[in-house]
Amino acid sequence: MSSPTAVAAVRAVRGRALSDFLTLTKPRVNVLVVFTTLVGLRLAAPDASVALLFHTLVGTTLVASAAAAFNQILERDIDARMLRTQDRPLPDARLSVSEAVWFAGALAMAGLVELALGANLLAAAVALVTIASYALIYTPSKRITSLSTVIGAVPGALPPVIGWAAGRGELTIEAAVLFAIVFLWQMPHVLAVSWLYRDDYERGGIRVLPVLEPDGASTSRQALTYAATLIPVSLLPGLIGVAGLLYVGGAVAAGVLMLAAAANFARTRTPSAAKRLFLASLIYLPLLWVLLLVDRV
Repeated sequence: MSSPTAVAAVRAVRGRALSDFLTLTKPRVNVLVVFTTLVGLRLAAPDASVALLFHTLVGTTLVASAAAAFNQILERDIDARMLRTQDRPLPDARLSVSEAVWFAGALAMAGLVELALGANLLAAAVALVTIASYALIYTPSKRITSLSTVIGAVPGALPPVIGWAAGRGELTIEAAVLFAIVFLWQMPHVLAVSWLYRDDYERGGIRVLPVLEPDGASTSRQALTYAATLIPVSLLPGLIGVAGLLYVGGAVAAGVLMLAAAANFARTRTPSAAKRLFLASLIYLPLLWVLLLVDRV
């Protein structure tokens, strides 16, 4: 008969294992991914059934979690060298690579099946492209070129397309507009993060722009350019009849505030300015999505 101490120890180990598997899925990042998918679905099918909502969101959550896990598997050597990631489950050897691979594979398969059967094959196909491009193209490109930021923005912008495909069963101009908004939004967001953690990225061997160009001139200039481009692109939902004046007015205001943060970063290139741009980007996209949901035509 097991002693209370032994039972407690087993439970503690199991609890740590579950926590480590959860860490592989990057749950905080995936909250915005799932919300973005929901926006695409609700815009495509305002009267979508509860079942369709459930299957689409669960499937997307599983797929996004699998992509995050595959990313950590492929970058475990990089994570081991970076201060902010060296205590993740794989570099810290709390999980084996084989355990992580089986876990990521199971999540991917379950998510794709969920989308294919619960939504439609098109949504599952877009999700498959998301996983493949994130894990097989974006992740290895980070070791090679600073253009990896742009490459990674492609799978990062596909969640609203998954939602649109699930709700409409086809890809239309509206899906392309949602994709463009998220694509452009990611650039100042990621550039700000890259600037803040440029020393850590250099330790990890990741060739982001702030590592290759330490004075920050190109980094801040690109962040400003993308933030400026985002303003007119964010107005397209109003022009194509997806949203009304409330959304358009809110998009302009949010875009100007984010542009101001990017301009301040370009002018000063300080950590505090980069943090403000990062925080502005975190507020911007959820606010834009709420406005779209409230003011959809």
